[in-house]
Amino acid sequence: MAKTVINTDKAPKAIGTYSQAVKSGNTVYLSGQIPLVPETMEVISQNFAEQTHQVFKNLRAVCEAAGGGLNDMAKVNIFMTDLSNFATVNEIMSQYFEQPYPARAAIQISALPKAVQIEIDGVMEL
Repeated sequence: MAKTVINTDKAPKAIGTYSQAVKSGNTVYLSGQIPLVPETMEVISQNFAEQTHQVFKNLRAVCEAAGGGLNDMAKVNIFMTDLSNFATVNEIMSQYFEQPYPARAAIQISALPKAVQIEIDGVMEL
């Protein structure tokens, strides 16, 4: 099956050997998004809530470039440097998704690129 690379300037450009997303059939595999502002490629702020909002905005842009939306995501993986921010993620995620919500994992890790506090990737079905 052919793969199609998804790319948009409305989300941060890839800063390594990866694509923003890859579509194979009706499935879109979204690379991890961190809270970079697409226009500047700088971290939005050190505030966790602001970082989380920016990540969801970046994911939404990539989903839309692939022909879908956040609510088409079947699986979301959330990586945080401090799991005590879990309630904040839940509250903010509810502003971007409608029920039925995607399957999800939330994991605390020791570090993320550019010393950000959150990264999210996922899988979307069109």
